[in-house]
Amino acid sequence: MSTSNAHAQWKGTIKEGKGTMKFTGFEGGYTFASRFENGSGTNPEELIGAAHAGCYSMYLSLLLTEEGLNPESIDTRATVTIGKDDSGPHITDIKLECKVKCDGLDDAKLQKLAATTKEKCPVSRLYAGGTAQISAHATLLK
Repeated sequence: MSTSNAHAQWKGTIKEGKGTMKFTGFEGGYTFASRFENGSGTNPEELIGAAHAGCYSMYLSLLLTEEGLNPESIDTRATVTIGKDDSGPHITDIKLECKVKCDGLDDAKLQKLAATTKEKCPVSRLYAGGTAQISAHATLLK
């Protein structure tokens, strides 16, 4: 079993305050504006997107490898949308766009493995049953 650590600190009020998020190899500042108003800095949703894209890519690589294939590249981009309803702000959508280059792989097999990856990668499983709708689209590159 593997355990990872991260740290966040916030100082001040919600609108005027600021914070930092840290984990191995990364430290970034965040504010109300970087989260809700497209201001400079990072935000938790960006980091969630990076984690989901990384997890999805690795899990798809696992499935391709188990099929006896050797993927040259798996490039996944995550778009995370935050919205608000009566209960407050929440992540409404996570869209994964994946491009795969892999000799011997056909589109039908890719679509099957991509769907399995969407359901079984650990980060997708974390969000299963939550408020976010997760979608994934995979494209085979020649």
